Amino acid sequence: MTTPQKAGPPAAGPAKPGGVPSGSQEAAARRGPAGPGRFMGGQGTEKSMDFAGSGKRVLGLLKPEGTTLAGVLALGTLSVGCAVAGPKLLGKAMDQIVAGWAGKQTPAGLTHAQVIDGLRAKGQGRIADVLNAVPFTPGHGMNYDKLGTILLWVLLIYVASGAFGILQGRLAARAINQTVNRLRAQVETKISRLPLSYFDKQPRGEVLSRVTNDIDNVGQSMQQTMGQVVNSLLTIVGVLAMMFWISWILALIALVSVPLSVIVAARVGKRAQPQFVAQWKTTGKLNAHIEEMYTGHALVKVFGRQKEAAETFRQQNEELYASSFRAQFISGIIQPAMMFIGNLNYVAVAVVGGLRVASGALSIGDVQAFIQYSRQFSQPLTQVASMANLLQSGVASAERVFELLDAEEQSAEPEHPERPAELRGLVSFEDVAFRYDPQKPLIEDLSLKVEPGQTVAIVGPTGAGKTTMVNLLMRFYEVTGGRITLDGVDIAAMSREELRSGIGMVLQDTWLFGGSIADNIAYGATGATREQVIEAAKAAHVDRFVRTLPEGYDTVIDDEGTGVSAGEKQLITIARAFLAQPSILVLDEATSSVDTRTEVLIQRAMARLRTGRTSFVIAHRLSTIRDADVILVMESGSIVEQGTHDELISAEGAYARLYQAQFAQAVAEQD
Repeated sequence: MTTPQKAGPPAAGPAKPGGVPSGSQEAAARRGPAGPGRFMGGQGTEKSMDFAGSGKRVLGLLKPEGTTLAGVLALGTLSVGCAVAGPKLLGKAMDQIVAGWAGKQTPAGLTHAQVIDGLRAKGQGRIADVLNAVPFTPGHGMNYDKLGTILLWVLLIYVASGAFGILQGRLAARAINQTVNRLRAQVETKISRLPLSYFDKQPRGEVLSRVTNDIDNVGQSMQQTMGQVVNSLLTIVGVLAMMFWISWILALIALVSVPLSVIVAARVGKRAQPQFVAQWKTTGKLNAHIEEMYTGHALVKVFGRQKEAAETFRQQNEELYASSFRAQFISGIIQPAMMFIGNLNYVAVAVVGGLRVASGALSIGDVQAFIQYSRQFSQPLTQVASMANLLQSGVASAERVFELLDAEEQSAEPEHPERPAELRGLVSFEDVAFRYDPQKPLIEDLSLKVEPGQTVAIVGPTGAGKTTMVNLLMRFYEVTGGRITLDGVDIAAMSREELRSGIGMVLQDTWLFGGSIADNIAYGATGATREQVIEAAKAAHVDRFVRTLPEGYDTVIDDEGTGVSAGEKQLITIARAFLAQPSILVLDEATSSVDTRTEVLIQRAMARLRTGRTSFVIAHRLSTIRDADVILVMESGSIVEQGTHDELISAEGAYARLYQAQFAQAVAEQD
């Protein structure tokens, strides 16, 4: 099965720091054996879920927002404090209403104590106990002024609670979005520091899923839970204090539900967490599959793999459905379970509270307030428990992001980087050794010296190490032995930006971005004028077909290069290299997608471009390498022959055999 090729890096111009994925022939060896898993999208690096550790790390992301979070806490305290005071004031209002009713039913001229004693003397002790806790004045009805004042205060504190809550939400949203903004910046910076080997081992859709879906999920989870968790905890503390103030006996009854709620939430949450981990891992796999099937759509059709691709999508989609369903269902059990526990608590408080009123230990208003507090007490417990699914989902996504942030970076830049006094293009490989797999050497004791201005062609069978040499020169990979020097300076002692700024690359896999053709050509030369762009386009024979487009150089193309052929895309990337005017050129099968006539024209233009510049040409086509100053023949990571075309043909060695096998017919056709 053939794997769809993925879009490559900037295909020409001075290479930028951060690594450029290679479309090399050694890629398959680095990625491992091909198969349905690789074709349909593989998995990222996995490790066990550490909910507590990852949760603490998520909280650590909020440290820079300490001042804002202090404001969130202060406003939350004010908001909850006002909300907690409301039921107590409403209880006083209820007592005023009961007092007005009781005062109207009793004769004037008696004291409160006399009325109570009279009721007891009549054998109405239960009513006397109830009214004993009511501050009524015999003969006086409802005190509407006092009742109105109490209700006005209730209105004011609830308005204040809402206002503080709005301000708290604004500050919380600011803190969370700033945190997510920093997290995105950290991921972007991290990606630029990751070595090429990381991207060789990760499906592109999987990386994109971590950078987009998982970060979005972390932000949404924090947005929906942080403010509620703060308010819920403050509410629990405030309500509990008020409950003990009113009746410590009823408060203890209410507290019985807390350990039961914690046990239920912990046990259910423990079962739900692995399902959330599976959900987001499966999301990454599915995204990788969709991305590969989209970018390799033509290839899938050519090889008739539509049914297999659709079946793989169906399986992964079903897997995502199953894991998502289990995660949501198991975590969804928490809320109804907590509501059930809360209702049991409500019944217990109501019954015991009624008995306390009947005994005269509490007023009706106090019991009413306590019942409201019991609801307020159970509600935040239910809210915290119901947010468990959001918290678990967010932490599961956060761990996937942290795995990316914790990935091994490319080696650090030297503290005091060196640079050649003059960049002439003298490249030297000195006993270079390299291996992708520590157990499988690829290049051993490779030595080579390329003089400034020389054109070096590198040929050999697939997997011989041709593109690997270029990757080592660009420091996309670091040598495992020996060293590479540029104009006498070890490239390991140079900064990557300095090294790559003087190297232009044109790869077999073209890379274009969404924008005009002129912008794509000018990508490798910041500040290039339109005249310079057109001059480079003419040199690369781009001008002739661009003039036929409706908008000319302002024609907008997307990142897939829609509207231009594969050969035309390659010409655009070659024009990009012309405009960059680098000191060293790297051409990796740069003319593989153009016709023979255009290739001849490009070769003439490149001959002019290569004048005075060191060039490395990786190619199989005779027209590309025949006129090279030096041809290197590589086998199994070693240079087995080197010389000019005529010298190597005369030697009748590996190059001659390769020539007879690959180029004899091409020469006959060209001649």
